[in-house]
Amino acid sequence: MKKLQIILYLLLMIAGQALAQVSFGRAEKLNKDWSFLRIDAGWNIIEQPTMKEKDFDDSRWRKVDLPHDWGVELPMSPDKGSCQGYLPGGVAWYRRHLTIDDERWKKEEGKRYYIYFEGVYNYSEVYLNGQLLGKRPSGFASFLYDLTPYLEKGDNVVAVRVDHGQEFDSRWYTGSGINRNVWLVTAPQVHLALWGTAYRLKSINTKRAELEVDVETTDDGSVKTTKCLSATLQLLDHEGRVVAATKTTIGNQEKKTVKLTVKNPQRWTLERPYLYTLKTVLDNPMRDGTSLDDISIVQVGLRTLDFSPDKGFALNGEWMKVKGVCVHDDAGVLGTAVPKDVWRRRLTELKAIGVNAIRMSHNPHAPEVYDLCDEIGLLVMDEASDEWEFPKRKWMKGWNAGAPEFQGTYTYFKEWIERDVADMVRRDRCHPSIFLWSIGNEVDYPNDPYSHPVLNGDGSFTQPMYGGYKPEQPNAERIGIIAQQLAKVVKDIDPSRPTTGALAGVVMSNATAYPSAVDVVGYNYTESRYSEDHQKYPKRIIYGSENRHDLAAWKAVTNNGHIFGQFLWTGIDYLGESGQWPARGSSAGLLDLAGQRKPLGWYRAALWSATPVCYIGSYRQFGRMGRNGNRMNQRPTPYANDRWDWEPGDNIRVVCYTNAKTARLLLNGKPIGGEPRRDMDTDILYWNIDYEPGTLRCEADNGASYEITTPGKPYALKVTTDSVAHVFVEVVDEQGNRVPTADNEVTLMLRGARLLGMEHGNTADATITSRQQRNRLRTYGGRLVAYVQPEDGVSLFSVRASSPFLQGQNLTVSVK
Repeated sequence: MKKLQIILYLLLMIAGQALAQVSFGRAEKLNKDWSFLRIDAGWNIIEQPTMKEKDFDDSRWRKVDLPHDWGVELPMSPDKGSCQGYLPGGVAWYRRHLTIDDERWKKEEGKRYYIYFEGVYNYSEVYLNGQLLGKRPSGFASFLYDLTPYLEKGDNVVAVRVDHGQEFDSRWYTGSGINRNVWLVTAPQVHLALWGTAYRLKSINTKRAELEVDVETTDDGSVKTTKCLSATLQLLDHEGRVVAATKTTIGNQEKKTVKLTVKNPQRWTLERPYLYTLKTVLDNPMRDGTSLDDISIVQVGLRTLDFSPDKGFALNGEWMKVKGVCVHDDAGVLGTAVPKDVWRRRLTELKAIGVNAIRMSHNPHAPEVYDLCDEIGLLVMDEASDEWEFPKRKWMKGWNAGAPEFQGTYTYFKEWIERDVADMVRRDRCHPSIFLWSIGNEVDYPNDPYSHPVLNGDGSFTQPMYGGYKPEQPNAERIGIIAQQLAKVVKDIDPSRPTTGALAGVVMSNATAYPSAVDVVGYNYTESRYSEDHQKYPKRIIYGSENRHDLAAWKAVTNNGHIFGQFLWTGIDYLGESGQWPARGSSAGLLDLAGQRKPLGWYRAALWSATPVCYIGSYRQFGRMGRNGNRMNQRPTPYANDRWDWEPGDNIRVVCYTNAKTARLLLNGKPIGGEPRRDMDTDILYWNIDYEPGTLRCEADNGASYEITTPGKPYALKVTTDSVAHVFVEVVDEQGNRVPTADNEVTLMLRGARLLGMEHGNTADATITSRQQRNRLRTYGGRLVAYVQPEDGVSLFSVRASSPFLQGQNLTVSVK
């Protein structure tokens, strides 16, 4: 019986992943069998007004599956903007046939059909059979349209126009296209409202927890008002057992709040992110022949949040430091069409480093990312936007280089911002991982665009000011007014979490109402004001919302009890915000574009991880030796690669990133280098030794160790996998050691799976785009990652990796 109960619960969970996206109806993915055409005058592909019509001939269009980002399919070009990774935007159309056969038409008579988009970048227009359903300018918002008025029995056509003609509308790469999931939702005439089921934890102790649950219903306006509907709510534990339940009557356009009591509650924590399942069933108790059954599945995590201007932040009553990172939407060669398993691997690796919080920079992300943070145990700072009513600089020839462009999302700010913010909060509020709502990032950048007289009198700015006060620029007082407006939008929907903003020009913002408009104030790169502003504004709750990777920035958190944490820029390398051509992205992350841990990630693990850490890297030293054992102007670096392949006699700096007190170094089994020195500015252990080939091993006194070996010549390819989504390829020597300097071209052949892209992590490679590379790519650092998608219905797929003059390898992968 218990086994059957668990199986039924697992089936409910699987269905719930779909239901939770829209929180009503029966949802089915609509990702396959789309036709796609990008408008390109250079290839004489001209947009036609009939592309939205049902009978338009799209038979020659390319077939694609969603999510789809056309930007990374096209060549990078120095004529494009560095802000977007030198990748193009443009205009494109998507079309999909939707067949409602006779059997389904009869079976679902009287029900309504909806189409739900998790996100389309950007300026989307959606049509059904030539009829406009709606427009949404934001590329990050999720939205729903009613298909029913124009739906026909038999064949129908959904057409979507996507206009990313403003190619330079963001400071980083955004992608182009229907780059998130699409769902077809079937529901009764009267059903639970979109994102209308929500919960709040009112109290909790070891014996009981009290919850308030909002239930909201809606219809198309044609249904006669009734109060005879019944809503049944059940809270299920992790094994599928009902631990709380209630029932209430509700009308067909009504919002009602009910209470649930849970005995012996399990808390959602970072170490044990326990999730309950809330099932809400709406039905008609009269049973008059019309079925009004509808269901909503919501994941529930029970946790408390406390913030203090003196003590910082507490999760479940335990005061802690937030070890956060900022992340953008893309995954290198995949662009912004990123499978859930790819995000799972990345977030899991960040948590292994010691990260406990994610900042969704600088926009709402795909819903699956929040689901994973709930499951893995990561706090989330959700963020609404990077730009308000005026444009910021968008760099074209490298970051902060040349003349900027001024395209941007400001064009629809006035009309849409309140709805965009409200939709973010309503969509995401059931995620226990979310602990902060951010209404904006760096909207107070001095003179970009707002200005204030204080810019003439204070030299403590840590961001570029672009000159002193400029009265012709927008008045910074507007920032405070808008912040008050947006904070109210958030609080009207979710008063249980604090609002925040990430301030770039703290001194300027202090002269406005912005800091007082939000509950918690984020400081970007302004550690120098932590103590001063704590004294000046004793009721202000302060944290680092965007920070450098240096030790001093972290010590500003650990040495100040009132600062509850920081968010590093960034957790993962990303496309856009690039340097000069041919750089395609930023290398500021702990992980590279392929999701592989970088030396900087090991360095951060030494500072943040609770488990023993030991890593060694090496590099050649240059210059005259100083008394402190350092070459002139050459401190130990957190960017040292784990390689041991220098020239005999070279003087080599070996660095160790560890959370141990000390460590010893062994070369070919013999101690070398003596006691390590510790650099106090970086907390890095290091030795200066003369190079000899062999195996260099470091043993830390915490029990952790790490070794690097001199590799031979490239000999073979080594192919492994950690899941059905990733295939890892390394160039190895005859002994199986990775060759870090190898850049061999690898060809992959797959059977039973589709190759989504190959990524090596090099942000300086402007040739790597998914359609350009086909199934070939050179390794970087002797390795690469391939992203694959098994074909429907297969239980196995095979991979063949080959490279000229190297032994290839075959791999068979089981699909679970």
